[in-house]
Amino acid sequence: MSVIPLVFTSGWASGINAYAVVLLLGVFGATGVSDEVPAALQRTDVLIVAGVLFLCEVVADKIPYVDSVWDTAHTVIRPVAGAVIAALLAGESGSLPELAAGAIGGSTALMSHLVKAGTRMAVNTSPEPFSNIGMSIAEDLGVAGVVTFAIFNPVAAAVIAAVLLVLGIILVVFLASRIRRFLRRRAQRREEIHLAESGGPRPPG
Repeated sequence: MSVIPLVFTSGWASGINAYAVVLLLGVFGATGVSDEVPAALQRTDVLIVAGVLFLCEVVADKIPYVDSVWDTAHTVIRPVAGAVIAALLAGESGSLPELAAGAIGGSTALMSHLVKAGTRMAVNTSPEPFSNIGMSIAEDLGVAGVVTFAIFNPVAAAVIAAVLLVLGIILVVFLASRIRRFLRRRAQRREEIHLAESGGPRPPG
């Protein structure tokens, strides 16, 4: 039970930026800041891969529409990463606590990922890129801050992550109309591309 708060927090953070979570936890473990980090996350090859992918996400996450494509590609990756990190934190291979931790981490990562993806769709309805960049920076700082705080005070960090998750869900519900507008615009763009490739007339509007 003592690891559940850290599992929940890492799951929430993985749904936003799984590579940052792996990188942060791995560095904290490798430098001796925390004894809770499993050895698998401290391996040099894991840290290098996580670092490269984190840099890719930093760039892709700040480009309008590219960020939504990136989110779509990570709909499976982030929840799986959240489940794996949680299972590793539980630390007992094949045990019931490990399976339970994986379920908590994976489901929390999925929820926070859907919140992030939905929010980005709404933000992408704005013609200027600055709100997108600002949202991305806020997410990066939020993940770094909450995960770091979780190392020293996992219960308080889990409460913060839970509050942010609930607020995110409420925000997505509030922005539902803008999200639907984004999806219609993307469908129209795909249709225009398809018609252009086939040599047909462009749709009105």
